[in-house]
Amino acid sequence: MDKNTIALLAQELYTAETSRTPIDALTARYPDITNEEAYQVQLAGMKLRLADGHVIVGKKIGLTSRAMQTALGVFEPDYGYITDRMMVLDGDPLMMDSLIAPKVEAEIAFVLKEDLSGPGVTIAKVMAATAGIMPALEIIDTRIKDWKIKIQDTIADGASIGRILVSGQMIPVTGLDMRLMGLVLEKNGDIVTTAAGAAVLGHPANAVAWLANKLALYGISLKAGEIVMSGSLTAACPVSAGDIVRASFDHMGSVGARFVK
Repeated sequence: MDKNTIALLAQELYTAETSRTPIDALTARYPDITNEEAYQVQLAGMKLRLADGHVIVGKKIGLTSRAMQTALGVFEPDYGYITDRMMVLDGDPLMMDSLIAPKVEAEIAFVLKEDLSGPGVTIAKVMAATAGIMPALEIIDTRIKDWKIKIQDTIADGASIGRILVSGQMIPVTGLDMRLMGLVLEKNGDIVTTAAGAAVLGHPANAVAWLANKLALYGISLKAGEIVMSGSLTAACPVSAGDIVRASFDHMGSVGARFVK
């Protein structure tokens, strides 16, 4: 795929996001697009955001749970960037008209106190570099019509990022076994599902280690102060206007999102 096509697809996706008008899947039009080419599209799209004044504040990992990998038929996570304009405060309303087809994922957000540079990053290194963790919701969204996506589509589309909502409470990781940390996800007061931290690549910190080592291939590191979304513990939960979603984590507290027209 040549540079002009990569730039064109990045602009298409960015325009789809800003206009909230989804486009046909990239894989339907370019069936031979590779994951690496899709990451080039993602990076070109991030450069468009930076030119518009966005500031990178973190990174997200997607497709970490077996449920999400099975849904797309893949066996490796993906990643994307988080900017300041994607962040939402706990309790603030989420406007449906700013999104296309949102779904909610419950995640553990890591806040780093030290840089993490691969290769060779381990769970132990991630834990040592972490200032604390926070309950979080990722509102995933797609610029592709009807969520008819393959792995290359979601990679190119920033790993299907929409909004990031974190709790105001951050707790230290010392003494915590995140593998056993339970989650209850509720929508409108009804339990949607339950899970534990081990659903994320066996340990949420293992997902962060994977990302640091993956980014090392491109000369990129995770930076102190960044938020790293470690990936969903469950399959994504669709939402509509009027819905209230809350994720409650053992030992960590809860975080909620309210969707309005």
